[in-house]
Amino acid sequence: MRLQNRAQYLSPILVVVVSILLLSVSGAGQTCLTSDEMDGATRSAVQNTAAKYFDMIARGDSASLKQSSIPSLASNFAGIEETVKQNQPNLAGAHATPRPPFVLKAEGNAPLARAEFLCGIFNASGPTANAAAFVIPNLPPGTYGVNIMDVTAPKGSYTTSFVLQQIGADWKLGGLFIRPAQMGGHDSAWYLSQANSFKSKGHPLAAWLYYLEGRELAIAVPFMSTQASDKLYEEEANYKLSDFPGGEKTVDLVAANGKTYKLTQIFPLQVGQDLDVIVKYQTASVADTGQTFQENMAVMKALVTKYPELRDAFGGIVARGVEPSGRDYGTMMPMKDLK
Repeated sequence: MRLQNRAQYLSPILVVVVSILLLSVSGAGQTCLTSDEMDGATRSAVQNTAAKYFDMIARGDSASLKQSSIPSLASNFAGIEETVKQNQPNLAGAHATPRPPFVLKAEGNAPLARAEFLCGIFNASGPTANAAAFVIPNLPPGTYGVNIMDVTAPKGSYTTSFVLQQIGADWKLGGLFIRPAQMGGHDSAWYLSQANSFKSKGHPLAAWLYYLEGRELAIAVPFMSTQASDKLYEEEANYKLSDFPGGEKTVDLVAANGKTYKLTQIFPLQVGQDLDVIVKYQTASVADTGQTFQENMAVMKALVTKYPELRDAFGGIVARGVEPSGRDYGTMMPMKDLK
């Protein structure tokens, strides 16, 4: 599970791919307008609508936001409502600055299996500075607006991104992404700089985790590719570990007790004022919490023994044993107390 504030929800008609690689030229039925290419009235309508919806979120007005949503989203609004509930305290009193919007037009009589939009100027190296690409599967025909807002709030910096669909003269809410732009008071550039520093010191796991955090903080929406995001993904090869768990891949970790644990996830997470590292592993059962506590301690000690740089890179560590049912049991220890 990622950060609590990294709430994101998209209606069923706008389910998106998370990773965008190289993009082919989009089909004739898929066109995109950058902010400079659209007329002033359209640009103002998209930006003003996004600003209005942001104000609803900042006030916690889920009812008005629901009334302003496309029918398929309004009928399945629980995700959006929870997103607003979680983030409203962080966004109250915030100042939101809109980025230049995009308008995507999908033509036809049936949903597009893989709608691809190339917005702006592309060359052999990919998108230029102000260009972007979008990949959205199963997208119904229609006109959509995408507006990302950079948010400065008393509790930190965020991006709030709106996917809008034009229905008649109105722009209705079709999707919402709220993501932090900082973690522990630091932005993407800071984490990427730290990743490079850890790498130069020969600290591979810390470098990889800080790189992942820096990339995560830099991306506002997962179905959008830009020159900056492409560069971040290209840098992955400089940091990626071959023996890192994720997806269906597990990694063996041998503990001092002689037992081998199968790790399923490792990721950073802000816990209170600290940046902690979370490690999950497979276990047959967590019913005996006393036994699971001992297993958790063994995993934590084995991980910092293998990667001692974690002691300097993170304030604490959390180990969670996860049984086949998905139920888990976690133990948290500050690094200074992990002997």
